[in-house]
Parts: sequence; structure tokens; C-alpha cells
Amino acid sequence: MKKKQLWNPYLPLNTYIPDGEPHVFGDRLYIFGSHDQEGGTEFCMLPYECWSAPLSDLSDFRCEGTIYEARQDPAYSDRQKYLYAPDVVQGNDGRFYLYYAMAGEGCFTGPIRVAVSDTPGGRYTYYGTVQTPDGKPLDRYITFDPAVLNDNGNIWLYYGWSLELAGAGCSFPREKLIQAEMMLFGKTREEIEAGAHPYMGANAVQLQDDMLTVLSEPSRIVPGQFESGGTDFEGHAFFEASSMRKIGDRYYFIYSSQYQHELCYAVSRYPDRDFVYGGTIISNGDIGRNGRKPEDRLYITGNNHGSLVQLLDGWYIFYHRHTHKTTFSRQGCAEKVFLGPDGRIAQAEMTSSGLNGGPLETEGRYPAVICCNLTNGHMPHQGRETITEPLPHVTHRGEERFLAEIGSGTRIGYKYFSFAGRKTFLVKCRGNASGFLHVCADEKEIGKMRIEPSKDWREYAETVEETGVHGLFLIFEGEGLLEIEQIGWE
Repeated sequence: MKKKQLWNPYLPLNTYIPDGEPHVFGDRLYIFGSHDQEGGTEFCMLPYECWSAPLSDLSDFRCEGTIYEARQDPAYSDRQKYLYAPDVVQGNDGRFYLYYAMAGEGCFTGPIRVAVSDTPGGRYTYYGTVQTPDGKPLDRYITFDPAVLNDNGNIWLYYGWSLELAGAGCSFPREKLIQAEMMLFGKTREEIEAGAHPYMGANAVQLQDDMLTVLSEPSRIVPGQFESGGTDFEGHAFFEASSMRKIGDRYYFIYSSQYQHELCYAVSRYPDRDFVYGGTIISNGDIGRNGRKPEDRLYITGNNHGSLVQLLDGWYIFYHRHTHKTTFSRQGCAEKVFLGPDGRIAQAEMTSSGLNGGPLETEGRYPAVICCNLTNGHMPHQGRETITEPLPHVTHRGEERFLAEIGSGTRIGYKYFSFAGRKTFLVKCRGNASGFLHVCADEKEIGKMRIEPSKDWREYAETVEETGVHGLFLIFEGEGLLEIEQIGWE
């Protein structure tokens, strides 16, 4: 029986699981992450939901259901009601431990919290908070975005956060930085000065077998932007999204950099020190790949969070993209990555084919929203504010999910398809647009459709001919705004 094709985003189109932490337990891939609401108004508005798939057929994802809710935490309140990016690890006792941070509207607070389950797919129950040996909650530095690693029985916890500025690396006078951190985080001077580093950055701490109590003092492993000047992290300093993987005898710390849209990595022979900057693994606008500049991003960019996992045919990076012209509706995507013999990771390209194991086929129908490139030539970086001006984007209305506000000059890309000769190409669209939709295989035009205004969905057909693996690109030229729900072949 032929396997179902798998594209980005890899989960159902009405499912928004960003901050994806992929883990293999047994013969299944499990995805743990935050849970955004479709068209939501804040980050992480829904309870944790886990998805898994057999390694033998990644197209067969199933929902494990709600695995944990904020109301299960004793500290649940209006100030702490959203569950932010989690991670899961198997403890030395064989049970599975979920580490998370809670937040309210526009803020996040500590400490790091833990839930436990007998199975990776849950359901999880509240277990406790990460604490110092005297029973006090761990509050050294910013206890946010926890990641955890079981390294041959040694349990390591990673966490942290940092402000980001638009510039490259920078260093601040220590006194000025202390005053700013006291104001920003509501800490006393004594609390700020308790650490040997600025308050902001990525940290590592070892835990006891109880999975709660720290064994060591936190150590700074990657600097935030305010202490990155003059280091090899300058220009790609730590922002958030801690994640750790051990590959061979190397430790790979994956994180979101000061630019937010990119997931970078640092490498060390040790789990808690001596990390050096490695490079960018993925950008959710393909910035940096082949020298691409931020102003030439191929998709709206925004925060990014994810990690690496080894599957049957190699390594993959999981990340998320932004929809609805907000940063609160993020969808998980994945791309194959390549590790060189020197341990370096080449920057991956955003694609539509993702976990498919090869290009998509020029057969049948596809949702238009699986595009990996969507640009009008001047796409912005998405912050917390919802964008109000017309801009090509992924959105929904009821059960319809489509590309909206496609104006003249918009370029929509699908990478990659395996073209198989002469076919009829189909596009289902609507809107007040009038003009032409150019159909291209890479840069070569293979068809041209005349688009007319229509309030209802209308299907256009064009005979095209091409062979080989190419990117499919649709370029609109005309007046008005177009919406596209579906593409396909007959």
C-alpha cells in the first residue's frame, strides 16, 4: 500500500503546535510543544497536546490527546495560565518527565515546573518544581524555556532568556546592565549579583535522580546579546528556546538567536561548558541561506523554536512558521539537515516536502497553504503586534484554510515537486483580483492563467509540461487581491 505524502506543516492544518521538541521513544516519534489557538490573541493559549507517528511511516501521525493542562498546576491563576514551550525526558526510573514554564498575558514567571507520566504520550500529572537542595525554587537567572537531557544517567537541565536588540553583538557596562535587569525582572541587586554573569543568557544545571533537585550551581553556556561582544557568538547571541542533543561525543545546544527567526547551534565536548558557536540550522524566512539578506526574506519571519531528531533516513530540524499576520498562530514544520564529518550542520532550506523523504508528486490536489515561500518582495519581521496592512499570509475562515491578500508581484513557492511530463495544472481561488497567474518551474514559466474577479471559489486550469524535480512558483500580476485555497494536477 502506497504511503500518504507528508508535507509542511506536517500536522493537520487546524493544529498549531509550535516550539516542537521531537523525541524518539521506542519505535515512535513524539512531538512535544506549545499549543497555539488558530487565530489566537496570545501565545500558547491551549493545553499541551502530543502527536506521534511510527518511525516506519511518518505520514501516520496520531494525536495522543491532551496530555497536561495548566489547571493541574497548583500555581494556576490569571497571572500564570498559559503553558509555554516544554521538553520531555525519560528519567532513570523509566518514567517520563515534562518540564515547562507558565505565563500570563505578556509575561512569564518562574520557577520551572515538572509533570510526570508512565508513558511518553501521557497523561501527565503535576510532580513539583525544580528546587535547590534546601527546598527553595531554583530562581538563579531567568527560569524560562526549559530543556532536559538524560546523558547516560546524568540529568541536565538547560534554561534562560535574554533581551534582543536589532544590532549585532554588544557589551554594556556592568553597572548599567545590573540596573536594567533589576528594573526588567523585579530582582534585587543581591539577586542579580549572585551570579558571575549578566542575568540574561543560557544556563546549564545538573539534577538529582528525583528530577527536581539541583546538584550543581548553574553555569552560563551561551551568552545573551549583552555579553556577546568580542565572542564568537557576536551577531548570533542567545535569545531563548533552549534545546540540547548529544550526537556522538558532542553536545549540540540549539537555540533561537537575537534575530529570533533563526535556530542556531553551539557545540562542546562537555554538557555544561566550553561551547563554541556552530552556525544557523534554519531560518523561518531562509535568511542567511546562500547569503540571503533580511530584506529578501522568503516568508514573514518571527520567533522560532525547535530541535533536532534522528529518524530512519537521517537528521531533521523541527521549527515553526507564522500565520494569520500574528505571532500567536504558529505551525510546526520540519526539514532534513546534513551533518558533515567535522560535526558541522549546513543551514537547511525551507521546503513544502519536509518529512516526505523526497519531492511531492504532480498528482492530485494539495492545500495551497503548504507553500514554503510567500513573499511580495518586502515581507516584515513579525512582533507581538498584529499586522493590519494587506500582506500575503496563511489564514482561515471557518473550516477554510487559504492564502489571503495576494497582490500584484506576490510570489508563492512550493519546493519541491517531481514533474512528470504534460499535465493539467489547477488552481482554486477567489477575490476581487484581475490579472494573470504565472506558473513556473523554478524560474521557467510553463503556464499562464487569466484570473477574473469572483466572490466564490473558482477553479482555473492550464496545461503545463515539465520533467524533473523543480520548485513550483505562482506569481500574480494584476490588480486587486487574490485568495487561493487549493492547487493540483490532473
